[in-house]
Amino acid sequence: MKKYIIICIAIFMLSCSKDSPSEIEPDIIEIAKGILNGGGTEGITKSNLVIKDINSWKNIMNQMNSFSNESDKFTETVIDFNRYQIIAVFDKVYNYGGTTIDIISVTENEYNISVKIDNLIKGGLLPIVTQPYHIVKILKTNKSVVFE
Repeated sequence: MKKYIIICIAIFMLSCSKDSPSEIEPDIIEIAKGILNGGGTEGITKSNLVIKDINSWKNIMNQMNSFSNESDKFTETVIDFNRYQIIAVFDKVYNYGGTTIDIISVTENEYNISVKIDNLIKGGLLPIVTQPYHIVKILKTNKSVVFE
């Protein structure tokens, strides 16, 4: 009887692990993290973007560069959009600097890509107008991206 119970428990444990969706963290490559100093003149509102083509990428870089050459700080600007996609998050414009916006994690499951965002540093000390941003690239996927 004990063997039967042990076998039943083992089968139950193995079947549970197969049914639960697996989550993995895809390779995340940071492109840039910083602040825009144009006081909102760049015209970028608080937003979470998934960029999958060169034209959209060039447009956002042009907006970011409209006040200063922000893309000079990027680790790369030429992206192979056949292999990668960009995740870019922009916070609101702050009247006092020091706040960051941070992509905490990017997790892929069976159904979508989950991007967790937070403000790890909450500023408000320096009287300077800033807009935090964070940009990463991940492997291209057809799954929807959900921002949390």
